[in-house]
Amino acid sequence: MPEIRLPDGSLRSFPQAVTVAEVAASIGAGLARAALAGKVDGKLVDTSFLIENNADLAIITDKDAEGLEILRHSTSHLMAYAVKELFPEAQVTIGPVVENGFYYDFAYKRPFTPEDLETIEKRMAELAKRDIPVSREVWERDAAIKFFLDQGEKYKAELIEAIPAGETVSLYREGDFIDLCRGPHVPSTGKLKVFKLMKVAGAYWRGDQKNEQLQRIYGTAWAKKEDLDTYLHMLEEAEKRDHRRLGKQYDLFHMQDEAPGMVFWHPKGWAVWQVIEQYMRHVYRDNGYLEVRCPQILDKSLWEKSGHWEHFRTNMFLTASENREYAIKPMNCPGHIQVFNTHLRSYRDLPLRYGEFGSCHRNEPSGALHGLMRVRGFVQDDGHIFCTEEQIEAEVTAFNALVKKVYADFGFDDVAVKLALRPDSRVGSDEVWDKAEDALRCSLRASGLEWTELPGEGAFYGPKIEFHIKDAIGRTWQCGTIQVDFSMPGRLGAEYVAGDDTRRAPVMLHRAILGSLERFIGILIENHAGALPLWLAPVQAVVLNISEKQADYAAEVAQKLHAAGLRAESDLRNEKITYKIREHSLNRLPCQLVVGDREKAEGMVAVRTRGGQDLGQMPVQTLIDRLLAEVAARRGTA
Repeated sequence: MPEIRLPDGSLRSFPQAVTVAEVAASIGAGLARAALAGKVDGKLVDTSFLIENNADLAIITDKDAEGLEILRHSTSHLMAYAVKELFPEAQVTIGPVVENGFYYDFAYKRPFTPEDLETIEKRMAELAKRDIPVSREVWERDAAIKFFLDQGEKYKAELIEAIPAGETVSLYREGDFIDLCRGPHVPSTGKLKVFKLMKVAGAYWRGDQKNEQLQRIYGTAWAKKEDLDTYLHMLEEAEKRDHRRLGKQYDLFHMQDEAPGMVFWHPKGWAVWQVIEQYMRHVYRDNGYLEVRCPQILDKSLWEKSGHWEHFRTNMFLTASENREYAIKPMNCPGHIQVFNTHLRSYRDLPLRYGEFGSCHRNEPSGALHGLMRVRGFVQDDGHIFCTEEQIEAEVTAFNALVKKVYADFGFDDVAVKLALRPDSRVGSDEVWDKAEDALRCSLRASGLEWTELPGEGAFYGPKIEFHIKDAIGRTWQCGTIQVDFSMPGRLGAEYVAGDDTRRAPVMLHRAILGSLERFIGILIENHAGALPLWLAPVQAVVLNISEKQADYAAEVAQKLHAAGLRAESDLRNEKITYKIREHSLNRLPCQLVVGDREKAEGMVAVRTRGGQDLGQMPVQTLIDRLLAEVAARRGTA
């Protein structure tokens, strides 16, 4: 007689073993129709799962995060079902859920076309409309291998062959289609109503470039049509805001094959970079950081001692000289420890905060590179705080407040906080990790922040708090982090003299606010659709003369703005003023200053904003004061 405890704490007793679906039906017909799966004692299961003993049960619907993931996973199987019906010779391989959707990799004799995707999507809708039951079957491993080989599905057979002999495998059947999967899945295809196939891309079997190339079909699936429409609109907006296109349009930067994953900054793009770097330099100074600069290349032995060689070597660029092996630094922390080690430190010296605009290089796969968002060469607003264990909470709490202020200055007020916990591959004992994770939780509570936890996603040397900012079209970007590291300082010989005259290894807090400056600039470009706010704009104002008679005055005004610390240009071309206004409006400059005979005679400028608003005439100094005040306010320095 199983007794089922529901999330609200209520209990339901049944005279015999009962399925998740039956429990849902006992609660109400509406819940029975909405049920996609169940969570029994914390484990996701199909609605057909039989509960034989007392258990905690939650019914999963499309309102739950797990429910949306199950919808997407089931839709990937539906797509594979449709592909096999339409293209029987295609072989199915792997089809996981990804952010906002799913994909499935196929081996087929020719490339899939956009027309094929339309046909596949149409067949998926037909299969969904038929409301075909989806059921789980448990097979003997060898029987499953034979079945898939007989079906010509060598990739599925290879996956099953990796399972130890004598074990069973989980298969899911819907109609004539059978697929290898752990599940769970929706109870029938009729639950899958809102989906769209997006694109085809190349992919290698098992992600290895040495293996054969497959075709990856991406799709998206949602609980409601309105959610799909919102997502598609967001993608449309994202395409318009693509920083690669806008970077070229506004002459900010470019990238080329001779330096994959590296950025060529143009004068206007570098002007944006310098504004951000100088802003962050003030943040360093105002919050007790000492700026340092460390070498780009360090001996292999140092990376072995730090743990990077074991855990990060595949992402490191290597070089050699005079029979010594070196690595170009992928991160700055070992260098900062070397600076710390140059003196014998006392507990009275702590906390000691180092900051560096550290240039790093990581050997990212070429297929993963994406404009400024994923590069091989980048600069971090990196910092490391050496402190005692007792100082962790105060330092992290202060950093949490600092992050919030900096993001607000850049216009990001919606920030999600996540706590990434110990990964499988890590250094340090469980006791040390318990201590580090608890320290971060305490600081989050002290900061009054809510957070979600990410098991297994910490760095190899310590757990981390992640800060995710939301942009103007609803996308989130992980930028800032702070990590507690009890291991690396000791591995590299860092120590201080404690109050009892003993030598102890300091705790090291790895922290960044913006993260990669390249990536953060890409985020800013897309967030503002290229129209950067006044304080960040590469050109803040342009002075336009109506005729040649005002050319000298226009140049003089531009020089006054420049002397006041504003980034200004003059456009003295022999073109109609309407032409020049239109051109600079397309370039989305914050401020256009038009000067004619009247403005020249009275020492004035006629001011037009980026939005097309005519502010009328004003004295040059009044404009300068107004612009400087706006810049100071946006930087939080007013």
